[in-house]
Amino acid sequence: MGTVHARSLDPLPMQGPELGVQADDLDLVEPDHEPQQEVLENKDVVVQHVHIDGLGRTKEDILTYEIADVFRAKNLIDVMKKSHDARQRLLRLGIFRQVEVVIDTAEGADAMPNGLDVTFEVKELRRMTGSYNTMVGNNEGSMVLGLKLPNIFGRAEKLTFQFSYGTKETSYGLSFFKPQPGHFERNFSVNIYKVTGQFPWSSLRETDRGISTEFSFPIWRTNHTLKWEGVWRELGCLARTASFAVREESGHSLKSSLSHAMVIDTRNSPILPKKGALLKINQELAGYTGGDASFLKEDFEIQLNKRLFWDSVLSASLWGGMLLAIGDKPTSICDRFYLGGPTSVRGFSMYSIGPQSEGDYLGGEAYWAGGLHLYTPLPFRPGRGGFGDLFRTHFFLNAGNLCNLNYGEGPRAHLSKLAECIRWSYGAGIVLRLGNIARLELNYCIPMGVQSGDRICDGVQFGAGIRFL
Repeated sequence: MGTVHARSLDPLPMQGPELGVQADDLDLVEPDHEPQQEVLENKDVVVQHVHIDGLGRTKEDILTYEIADVFRAKNLIDVMKKSHDARQRLLRLGIFRQVEVVIDTAEGADAMPNGLDVTFEVKELRRMTGSYNTMVGNNEGSMVLGLKLPNIFGRAEKLTFQFSYGTKETSYGLSFFKPQPGHFERNFSVNIYKVTGQFPWSSLRETDRGISTEFSFPIWRTNHTLKWEGVWRELGCLARTASFAVREESGHSLKSSLSHAMVIDTRNSPILPKKGALLKINQELAGYTGGDASFLKEDFEIQLNKRLFWDSVLSASLWGGMLLAIGDKPTSICDRFYLGGPTSVRGFSMYSIGPQSEGDYLGGEAYWAGGLHLYTPLPFRPGRGGFGDLFRTHFFLNAGNLCNLNYGEGPRAHLSKLAECIRWSYGAGIVLRLGNIARLELNYCIPMGVQSGDRICDGVQFGAGIRFL
């Protein structure tokens, strides 16, 4: 379906150790080591040798890029900082189970009086690892079995097979990941997958069989992803009571699309940030590389977070998007946007805003949604400094609209249509952060601006997911 509902093709594992208090939540006071640090900073040293012990199948050339900065250190403090950074880069490659750093005086015939040797002691991951996880998507859960071959060719390549069985979706896929040596943020991946999902709000079942290639790279403070995807889509009715509009869209289609995503993310946490901002822009063009789906799709996401007094946080977010058909063929139900539910406009049932036929929601070609949130600590701060800090009190105001486009009216008419019949809601509740991977919300919601055909959830509403308005 459309981009407003988030599929869990790549759900994140619910790892137990991640459930503790995050480093970003702590206001640490740095001890005063200035006299000692000044002595170390003023003592000039030279890093003569860097050793990496414990290598097996890993090629040394890919590690040279990660440790090169250590040789540029000028004093002992600098050596320690650059060695720590190099250790983090080595762990980021995903090929070592453990990396330790040892700094010692230089030895050998060429040893200088102020020379140092730095040794990285590494333990490689096994050639094959398996995993079993439970996952959280947007208001759905799943069980995931995985098989991974890390460092398969010795230069941080990774081959992964994943099978997921969930409450609304079953999928399996094979992916190959290849980073550029020295620039881990620049990487290339190929994915082959099959996904079967159920969308009860539309009485629809969809099976996707596809292949995609992605190239990710940074430019200045932005991260970009270029993607080509070819997918064979099979749509069917989920129930005998499915509307004629859904039955009419049933059958097979082939989509071939090119897409680009740009992300700027300065938040301290993707799940429940206390500061920072997010800007995400997506474009997708289908039809010019084959297939029978032809459209241009644009959508964006903006989020701003500001820390206030008493450890409270004010957060504002805005989503929006537009889908334009190319040619005479109308847009498909599985390409349109969907809105409503505990992860977007709260107080409404899941994706139950906008065009519908006989109770089945068909999605829209244009939408916007905005949210204003105030997160505060629990009253009287129970469990402060521990488990209690995972909970936040939540006050919110949400609004949004979803509609189809009349291509003969022009952009001004489209904007005025999105400004009509605005749905909005307000309420309060409790938020539980599950590490940096997901969050749970239990809110009391009061929906307003309800239109004919909308389904509301007046009162208590529960939400789970990784992306919230």
